[in-house]
Amino acid sequence: MNRKSMANDRRLMSILLGAVIFCGSSALCSAQSSDLPGVSVRIVTDEAEAVLNILAKKKAGEPVGEGDWQQLFASEGYIRLKKRETQIVQMYKEADPFDDTIFKTFVLSDDLAKREDALAETLQRWKQADVSAAARRALAYLPRRAQIRAKIYPVIKPGTNSFVFELKTDPAIFLYLDSEVSKEKFENTLAHELHHIGYRSSCPSAQTAAEISNLPPNVQRAITWIGAFGEGFAILAAAGGPDIHPHAVSQPKERARWDRDMANYNADFKKVDQFLVDVLENRLSEQAEQETWASFLGIQGPWYTVGWKMSVTIEKTFGRAKLIECICDNRKLLPTYNKATAKHNRASQERLATWSSDLIKRIARSSS
Repeated sequence: MNRKSMANDRRLMSILLGAVIFCGSSALCSAQSSDLPGVSVRIVTDEAEAVLNILAKKKAGEPVGEGDWQQLFASEGYIRLKKRETQIVQMYKEADPFDDTIFKTFVLSDDLAKREDALAETLQRWKQADVSAAARRALAYLPRRAQIRAKIYPVIKPGTNSFVFELKTDPAIFLYLDSEVSKEKFENTLAHELHHIGYRSSCPSAQTAAEISNLPPNVQRAITWIGAFGEGFAILAAAGGPDIHPHAVSQPKERARWDRDMANYNADFKKVDQFLVDVLENRLSEQAEQETWASFLGIQGPWYTVGWKMSVTIEKTFGRAKLIECICDNRKLLPTYNKATAKHNRASQERLATWSSDLIKRIARSSS
């Protein structure tokens, strides 16, 4: 998957006493009960298991028959994966092609055969994940009305990206089956993505959305871009609190990259500040806005790092309830952060950047 598609992956992002259900096929499922109101989550592993079945037969020297391929191509995970990849190809000319023949070639490749044992072990490890705990961490940073309804697909596929799909109709989280990802990291990723889904179910409120819809187009766009800090909110939720390192369960190289990026916090902060001012002043073309927004995604760029630091600063200063209020009304986020930072900077040797006064005034006027 190309960078443009990966950036778009990150953008797309009735109360039930749900069950967390692990499904290897539509015919046979085992359930892990959940006592969380507003949560209904299923982990569907049929695509990955069908691929592993083919790899096992190939390794044993057994023939791979048409029935094996039909089991794969009829799996829920593959059908939805193919639907999504087909849409990406239609949207972006540079996207990698995807069809049954191409996927067959991938499954029968020597490279995938070498990874069979690691993939099988990883799938079994992920099945032991505590999905209820992941949902609980997400709900802790959402309003009480939030609901989480999702299907989670660990998939074996050519691209190494993970993404969300059809959030409005049948929310799905596709996670690339990565043998380097531990059960704990898998749970962390689930909590992150489940926070996005819970956010869409509850934020903004109908009244807030109506008020924003009446604002000038440039102000609406700026408020929309501020919503990208949701990546930082989700990182905080997935970690479990402001005193837990966002990459406490990640590999050392991921943690080191995050720490390097956080060292550039103030500089990255000012880049986003300038971008939002430019949006409000109508200085950017539509394409330039999109490209600048996407440039702040990266692997975990400023929408993540700055968003996380802002969230932590607000929560530690004013409490989690205030942070959730800001999460659900983007207009309040920047001025609330500036107030929190004023207190932080007086009490600490760390000097955090603040949003420019003109930007704050424009956003504040829109929420008055």
